Order: sequence, then structure tokens, then C-alpha cells
Amino acid sequence: MINSLHGTLTYKGLNEICLESGSIEWSITVSERTARDLPGPGNQVRVYTFLHHREDQMILFGFARVEERYLFHDLLRVSGIGPKQAVRILSGMSVEEIIKCLDADDVDALSRVPGLGKKTAQKIILTLRGRLTAQKGEDEEPAAFSEIVTALADMGFDRQNASKTVAALANEISESTEATEDQEKEIFRRAIVALSSNQ
Repeated sequence: MINSLHGTLTYKGLNEICLESGSIEWSITVSERTARDLPGPGNQVRVYTFLHHREDQMILFGFARVEERYLFHDLLRVSGIGPKQAVRILSGMSVEEIIKCLDADDVDALSRVPGLGKKTAQKIILTLRGRLTAQKGEDEEPAAFSEIVTALADMGFDRQNASKTVAALANEISESTEATEDQEKEIFRRAIVALSSNQ
């Protein structure tokens, strides 16, 4: 499980970046929008990640904003949309534009994304309207710990269960632990134990 990578940007292309972190240089697939948002090679950056693992390949996807990764995860819930098509969709529209299309039930606007027809646009709206991870209610996980929930979801745990578990642990641990970093580590550790015992 890799939540994010910090390091030096060594290459930036249209849909790929290379990032050196420690003694490893990572090749990361990104949307055109993320590539534009990142600074030039030589700069220090943080990239949120998603590892797509199949029997025949592993691809590391990267995102300049955590909101883009949320939407990427949401798009993967739509039947027929895989990681590469999700990246193409995010290249064609910003997170805010896609959310606006969903809220307005605007099939025509969404279908203008290159390679995205009306049928797929309708499927996206039917699946995701009102159900986006980025549009959380007050009973969802605290914003400060949203990355922990995403990391747990990447490990295969149910996101809703992970969200409730993290919210409960955040309330419990915050009173006894002062440092935010210590809080996150302890919440993450306890959440894995709690979620594993419920499987």
C-alpha cells in the first residue's frame, strides 16, 4: 500500500512522470491535468498514488490533488471503466467540472470528453450522482484523516466501514495523543486490526 510519494520530479510528460524518492525512481501514470498542475523537473513534489495490480502487470497512477484520486476511485466503480479510461476522463475534465455535470445530470457536457460516448456518460451519472467520495456528509470521516481511509480502501477494506472505524478511533485517540503524526499512526494501526477482525 502506497498512499503518496515525496521526492524530486525527474521527468514530466503528457501522461507520465518520473519521481525519485530515496534511491528509487518511480514511473507514474498521470492525467494531463495532473501533469500540468505539477512543477517542472528538479522540483520537490508530493504525488498521491494508486497501485493497479493485475496478474500480468502493475501500474502506479499518480494525482496532484487528493480530490482527483477520490474521483478516480469513484470512476472505477462504474461498470466498464478501468484505470486507463478513468485517467482519460480526468484529463478531459477537472474534478469540479465533472461534479457539476453529475449534479446537473448533464449527459451532453460529460460526453464531450474525448472517447467518452453518451451511453458511458449516462452510466457514470447513474452510478455516481450523489455518491461521490469527495462529497461527504457530516457523519463521514474527519477531513484530517481522509487519507487514512483512502489507504485502508486501497488495501481492500470496505470504504464505508473504514470511514466509520476511523471516525470512532479519531474521537477515542485524540484525547490521549497530542501529536497529529502519532494520532495518524495509531489510528491506522488500530483500524487495520479492527477491520481485519470483522472480515
